[in-house]
Amino acid sequence: MKTLTKLVALLFTCGSLSAQTTSPTELETALINEKNSTSALSKTEADSVWTVNNYYKIERYTPMRDGVKLFTSIYIPKDSSQKHPIMLMRTPYSCAPYGEGKFRPFWSRNTKCYLKEKYIMVIQDVRGRYMSEGVFEDIRPYIENKKTKNDIDEASDTYDAIDWMIKNIPTNNGKVGVSGISYPGFYSTMAALSGHPALKAVSPQAPVTDWFIGDDVHHNGAFFLLDTYGFDYFFGRPRPKPTSVEASSFDFNTDDNYDFFLKAGTLKNLTKKYMGDTMKFWNQEMNHPNYDEFWKSHTITQHLKNIKPAMLITGGLFDAEDCWGAWNTYKVIEKQSPTTINKIVMGPWFHGGWAKSDGSHLGNVQFGKGVNDYYYNNIELRFFNTYLKGEVNIMALPEANIFMTGENKWTTFKEWPPQHVETKAIYLNEKEGLSFTKPTNASTSFSEYVSNPAKPVPYTEDVHLKRTREYMTDDQRFASRRPDVLIFKTDELENEVTLTGPVIADLLVSISTTDADFVVKLIDVFPDTFSYTDNDKYPMGGYQMLVRGEVMRGKFRSSFEKPEAFTPEKITQVKFELPDVAHTFQKGHRMMIQIQSTWFPLVDRNPQQFVDIYHCDEKDFVKSTIRIYHDGKNASSILLPILKK
Repeated sequence: MKTLTKLVALLFTCGSLSAQTTSPTELETALINEKNSTSALSKTEADSVWTVNNYYKIERYTPMRDGVKLFTSIYIPKDSSQKHPIMLMRTPYSCAPYGEGKFRPFWSRNTKCYLKEKYIMVIQDVRGRYMSEGVFEDIRPYIENKKTKNDIDEASDTYDAIDWMIKNIPTNNGKVGVSGISYPGFYSTMAALSGHPALKAVSPQAPVTDWFIGDDVHHNGAFFLLDTYGFDYFFGRPRPKPTSVEASSFDFNTDDNYDFFLKAGTLKNLTKKYMGDTMKFWNQEMNHPNYDEFWKSHTITQHLKNIKPAMLITGGLFDAEDCWGAWNTYKVIEKQSPTTINKIVMGPWFHGGWAKSDGSHLGNVQFGKGVNDYYYNNIELRFFNTYLKGEVNIMALPEANIFMTGENKWTTFKEWPPQHVETKAIYLNEKEGLSFTKPTNASTSFSEYVSNPAKPVPYTEDVHLKRTREYMTDDQRFASRRPDVLIFKTDELENEVTLTGPVIADLLVSISTTDADFVVKLIDVFPDTFSYTDNDKYPMGGYQMLVRGEVMRGKFRSSFEKPEAFTPEKITQVKFELPDVAHTFQKGHRMMIQIQSTWFPLVDRNPQQFVDIYHCDEKDFVKSTIRIYHDGKNASSILLPILKK
């Protein structure tokens, strides 16, 4: 009897927020009793029973202004005694399962909280994907001044979808929220530009934002090969007609991505052998090597003005795909749309980790329990309930909710980056030193390495096929041991150092060729005696935790629009920004900087000559001697955003 009571209670529990409850139906009770006759009903099973018995599903084709129809799955509460808000997600990844008798497993993720709050849940296949009509376009450009019904973009499609839903879905309360992670995060940002009066709240989460500067496809002009190759193959093949069939992924015929891409040799070879002429976006990438009008038109940030709905930007501190997008979507809205209610949340998550895990750890690094529960119960659900149900005061939500790794606690700020931050240079020194004291030596001083594209530095020490999400906090000792990776580290810290904001690499370099990449990694070196427990599965003593890593393609050091060759052996400044960090280096730890010129196959190999990388040949790849200077005249440094406590 106690077991049954607990199971029924689970049907209606969603974190610490109370929701309206109903008595279990006869079918629910029968199912629970049947399950109890052999074993206890799991929480997930209980939630699925509750959902199926409290919701029904309909599928409709939603008309757009140009006549194209988009396939839409709609899950509606059976409770018709009250009006319900609508939560919309538009996706290129399918609103499956298809069929009105088949339910999406909302109960297996934190989206179940919205079911217990009796939201109408709507999932829509975007134009040209899966069961929707029309032609798909990657990050379809926004049209600011639409003149005809054929001037369509993702904002207009969202407007038309919302307009249809308000008029046709029964028992809706006339208020709509939009949310989505990653690519659906991009569609969420575009929704904010739709201008529909029923749209009250939007949460772009890890949103695709700028595919040349910081997300997915490029970082600072450097091509992110490992992610982009599989992504473009999945999205790039022509679709003759709407289909519910999942597109197949590329068959690498190996479990070793490093070996596969090294043997492929060049991007030109990959295009010729595997991509051909049919992979539209891949070929566009290959033919737009610089930050030209193509990339600018496919970037949303310049349009984020006069935004009407409230915004909640969510992202992961260790998001391997769209960390840049979350930070910068928030910052651009703050600057260009200052009257918009705009909040940011950044947790210790991998890409979408707030919806896929408990947030307690990433790889070997621990963050503590309750990370995700805090987010959903105190921030996201509260945000949407405010604007769609009118339940709480949004002004009580802080401007920035940021999880501070290193000390492992949620911290709130009135603005981001925080006001009380001092930008302070930490200098690279001789003998692998790192210090807040600027070098004073008059004689030329440098550290050097030979970067060899034939034997690039791997981004992680493991052999695997798919890009790992754990690399963002991986132990960097494997890289420290390579001769083509420079290390600089402090003595043991006498006091904690907390960083809150973007990190700036300011290097004085020379190279023996005409181009090179520069990878800078900020690392927290744990004490040699450190351990989480006596039973750690990985040796944490001396662990070199990657806090933030970023690459700069050297030829873009002055301009992303107009690349510039290096003059061999000439000392040159390479200055660039790493995405924001929120991390405390504890007393007794060390700070470390690693510098290298390959990060493979995460980033494609730079031939280290000033050539068209997307069409060059294998003969164009050459070794380069890289020097990083650290003397009184040429003092390389890292600019740290130190929080004054």
